[in-house]
Amino acid sequence: MILELSELENQTVIKEFILLGLSNDPQIQDFLLFFFMIIFLITVFGNMVIILVIRSELHLQTPMFFFLRHLAFVDICYSSVTVPKMLENFIQKQKTISREGCIAQIAFFFQIAGAEIFILSAMGYDRYVAICHPLYYSRYLTKEVCNKMVGGAWLLGFFHSIGNALPLLNLNFCRNNVIKHYTCDLPQLLDLSCTETLTNYIILLIFIFALGFSSFLFILVSYIHIISTILKIKSKKGREKAFSTCSSHLLVVGLLYLTSFFHYVKPSSESLMDLDKVISIQYSILTPMLNPIIYSLKNKEIKSVLLKMFGKWRPIPHP
Repeated sequence: MILELSELENQTVIKEFILLGLSNDPQIQDFLLFFFMIIFLITVFGNMVIILVIRSELHLQTPMFFFLRHLAFVDICYSSVTVPKMLENFIQKQKTISREGCIAQIAFFFQIAGAEIFILSAMGYDRYVAICHPLYYSRYLTKEVCNKMVGGAWLLGFFHSIGNALPLLNLNFCRNNVIKHYTCDLPQLLDLSCTETLTNYIILLIFIFALGFSSFLFILVSYIHIISTILKIKSKKGREKAFSTCSSHLLVVGLLYLTSFFHYVKPSSESLMDLDKVISIQYSILTPMLNPIIYSLKNKEIKSVLLKMFGKWRPIPHP
């Protein structure tokens, strides 16, 4: 009985965690602070520009750009979950986060990640209908259907978040409070628990494969049909035009899925810790910044609008 009380006291001691971050060197931290601040500002600005451009141009009020607008909003949220706390820890001597704050960060991250993967699935379906069944495009992708698809993406993200975050409230932490990461990474948080976490790992794997893999499989099947249809187009110019509408989406999907699947499916190992941080930076920080750049460069409609806007803002030189 005395031993149980002692263990219970130890379990209730830890109320905050230390995030080790990317480096302990003050000079490197100053550089990383500046570097990630610039990335965050570019992410917010770039995605805001995409949202404003799509909302302001009547000829961009199509399902493809509707999904792209929501993807841009998700990317702003995605980056905002982790980067501000990372920047704060570069400045603070005590790089801590409360237990509740850590669980909240995980919850928001899983919510937004779930919404993103299903919005990407919706964009894959949009390209499938546009290329494989162009005559039925306006019939299959009505405004109501598009709203339901985006709403469904956020709802599935909510289930993904609640399913993984709520069980964390029942865990007790008594081993140590050091998270060897710049954010509250769920697998590492589970490793710190002195409560049985097998159920948490099972739930995490179920959601990864049920939501992540199903979404990826849906996109893969869609692109098998898309590529098959494109290859049947006799005109070389027609094939290039059809593929150009999909290339940006494929690139974004590849960046997100390859890195995130590796992060959560790879074996836990100290030797892979640094690689794990680099990969998580790719899908949680760099990808939201790269998405608007990729779509701006690959999409002729957005590129032309941006060039027109830049032309209006450019000052007229005085003679």
